[in-house]
Amino acid sequence: MNEQVIRHFYESFQRKDYRGMAACYHPDATFRDEAFDLKNGKEIAAMWRMLCEAGKDLRVEFSNVQANENSGRAHWEAWYTFSRTSRRVHNVIEARFEFLGGKIIRHEDNFSFWRWSRQSLGATGLLLGWSGFLKNKVRSTAMSGLWKFIEKHPEYQ
Repeated sequence: MNEQVIRHFYESFQRKDYRGMAACYHPDATFRDEAFDLKNGKEIAAMWRMLCEAGKDLRVEFSNVQANENSGRAHWEAWYTFSRTSRRVHNVIEARFEFLGGKIIRHEDNFSFWRWSRQSLGATGLLLGWSGFLKNKVRSTAMSGLWKFIEKHPEYQ
């Protein structure tokens, strides 16, 4: 059953169906990656909508889906143009999930920040992608963008 939740999530992502993605999460879910640290299902739903709408050329592939009654994992890759710099990115991500009542309660995406930052930010990422300073700056910018998006979409408040 939980394997099907993961598959539905990524199949929805491939279609940029952010509503289908959001339906996979428990209301009290958390999400974490290098850019976002989200504390509930509404914040997570808003993030996926924001990313799907911004990702005009977004392409997603997933594989190695595994799950049991409590946890799961998947490998996924995304190709897109990073909107702030117009640079092409190929991000390779390992996802881990925990489930409660057939829904995702905890989702963590892990990827090489240095690899991502040198693709998305160019020389700055190449030189500073290993630093806490750049990681904090990227997270701050991403979270600020999400809060602005949520302000414009009261259904996520």
